[in-house]
Amino acid sequence: MLIDMHIHEKTYSDDSFIELQEIIRQARSMGLDGICITDHDSMGLVDKAAHVSREMNFPIFVGAEVLTYQGDILVFGVDHIPGEMMQAQQLIDWTNQRGGVAISAHPYRKNGRGIGDGLFSLKGLAGIEGLNGSTPFHLNAQARETALAMDIPLLGSSDAHHLERVGMYATRFEGRVRDMKDLTEGIKAGRVSPVHYTGGTYRSYDDYFHREMAV
Repeated sequence: MLIDMHIHEKTYSDDSFIELQEIIRQARSMGLDGICITDHDSMGLVDKAAHVSREMNFPIFVGAEVLTYQGDILVFGVDHIPGEMMQAQQLIDWTNQRGGVAISAHPYRKNGRGIGDGLFSLKGLAGIEGLNGSTPFHLNAQARETALAMDIPLLGSSDAHHLERVGMYATRFEGRVRDMKDLTEGIKAGRVSPVHYTGGTYRSYDDYFHREMAV
């Protein structure tokens, strides 16, 4: 299954310009099998997402992009997020204790929201966003190298705030993802790989890497 793991919807992310229904229509047109809504420090879209998912017959998984003192972490599989800002390790531990997964978002982005090489000191991360659609190639490449060095699964996502960015990068899951349990277990088991959209289809991270290196 192909799932865009990191999308912002305008209701709870004030830097987004896209509504849930149009995100789904775009995702479906690109061949995605599901989407994740990861608004900034909010899971407020849960109820609406459940309703729209049934109405449009399209899987929607709601997590959150949570800002820690070290940078952003995507969390999935929890029913709420902490009410106060945490250290990155605290948030990872908090998420794991509740059976969820914590993923480092765009770790090498240079805007104060990437954890960077601080990743090497963290324990319990379930994955690293190695393809982020709002991050330059060389910084995505750094994330890839760190994930390989740490032997942590790589994931891909658009980090879309505008409609045309939805689905440009995504994650391929081995097997079916029916619910949040399937999503989190797939990540924990490493049954995931990042992909990019080009020429009307999704291709592997290696294809993306070699194409960009050749430019």
